[in-house]
Amino acid sequence: MPFATEIHPLTGTLAESTADLLVLPVLAGEEGPEPVEGVADSGLAAVLPAALTDLFAHYALTGKSGEFSQFPVTRDGGLVRLALLGVGSGTPGDLRKAGAALARAARGRKHVALAWPGATGRAEAATALVEGALLASYTFTLKTSETPEDQRPPTRIDVVGETEDLTDALALGSHLAGATALARDLINTPSLTKDPEWMAARARETSEAKGLTLRVWDEEDLRNEGFGAILAVGQGSSRPPRMVQLSYTPEDLAGAAGPAAHVVLVGKGITFDTGGLSLKPNANMSLMKTDMSGSAIVLAVLSALASVGSRVKVTGLLALAENAFSSDATRIGDVLTTYTGKTVEVLNSDAEGRLVLADAMGYAASELEPDLIVDVATLTGAAKVALGTGMGALYSTDDAVAGELIEAGEASGEPLWRMPLTEEYVPTTGSRVADLANIGTRGAEFGPAGATDAALFLREFTEGLPWAHLDIAGPGRSMQESGILSKGGTAFATRTLLRWLAQK
Repeated sequence: MPFATEIHPLTGTLAESTADLLVLPVLAGEEGPEPVEGVADSGLAAVLPAALTDLFAHYALTGKSGEFSQFPVTRDGGLVRLALLGVGSGTPGDLRKAGAALARAARGRKHVALAWPGATGRAEAATALVEGALLASYTFTLKTSETPEDQRPPTRIDVVGETEDLTDALALGSHLAGATALARDLINTPSLTKDPEWMAARARETSEAKGLTLRVWDEEDLRNEGFGAILAVGQGSSRPPRMVQLSYTPEDLAGAAGPAAHVVLVGKGITFDTGGLSLKPNANMSLMKTDMSGSAIVLAVLSALASVGSRVKVTGLLALAENAFSSDATRIGDVLTTYTGKTVEVLNSDAEGRLVLADAMGYAASELEPDLIVDVATLTGAAKVALGTGMGALYSTDDAVAGELIEAGEASGEPLWRMPLTEEYVPTTGSRVADLANIGTRGAEFGPAGATDAALFLREFTEGLPWAHLDIAGPGRSMQESGILSKGGTAFATRTLLRWLAQK
């Protein structure tokens, strides 16, 4: 859903602003809180109830990022609110937190003005500030009633000061946040509405709006071209599977020698996951409308590549199926033939995400001539057990790519932890009757290593190409409103992938 808030740079001081909430940033200095140099009073000294240092002490401020205290002041014969906002040391990470805190505290205000904190790394900090403010104001609702006025995000936030050079940086923050919001909307849409064809329709809309090329495989196409794994996962549902291909080529390079690299992004798109015949408990199933997060993220990334100035060719593949429980569902012990011809024994129908990814990745490696494949998926509970809900698991066969993704994750506030592709565990992907099994088969020998088993399984479909796998099962969902997160799908990794692709 579109953001209700717009963020603009504005040259001048807070004293000149007509906003109904004026915000002064507070740094966390070595000896305590301190005003940002150059905006110590922003022309408002005459209306402050006390000196800033006294106000810091009165409100027990430390300058920690996200601290927020506000009070009324008199201006032009009326009252407005003035707030003190902690911005930490002014780093991009601190500004992202501060922006989120500001957006949440400013609900019910129409117009907010923030004195520019003068942060180190101006452009990166400005981008992060916008990300925080917009993502914290994100809402998804299907209610027919209007949101109460005191819960609505501000219509406008002005960043006031010497901001002439920040226009592009602020716009980048809006593009990154907007792509994340698109992915969140797709993820949070109930599965009554969201089936594979609905996702394909959203991809058609995006391709038309953003000038992308599009191809959609329906169930007959999938059958004719040998996508046996996607078909098998979706065969238990009355709503058949799809695969979608979206392609982006930088406009100014389309007719030249071509981009320097071709990256294929593959997203898991299970529009609802019952577990199939390996039926999930109800508590686990309640979150499964979000099990297509990977495909939503890939679609959102493709939608914003031109806006962030990506100079590489990117193809996105959405592997879409509903994993349903029915008499037609894939049975335990069935053997599937994937796109590449490799056979897979299904030992657990709830390990379906790796199956649809296997077909899409095999197609990418065989037909698209990529330089690199990256897949993203809410894949394994084991990754969540290992790393919790604040960090994504990264597996990669390429050290340079892994390092770039980790760096982009740090810049985005979406941390990734590289996990090992332990070669001694490869036998666990074996089957007695097929080339591979879809869950680990030697747990007694190696112990539970579900996230690594899944990664090693997927590696079999890369044809030796450089590859990275993002397992976002932990950070892909949030159970509460906190910071930049809203309850539901987080679209974790959207901004990481966009930053990474914009810098390649």
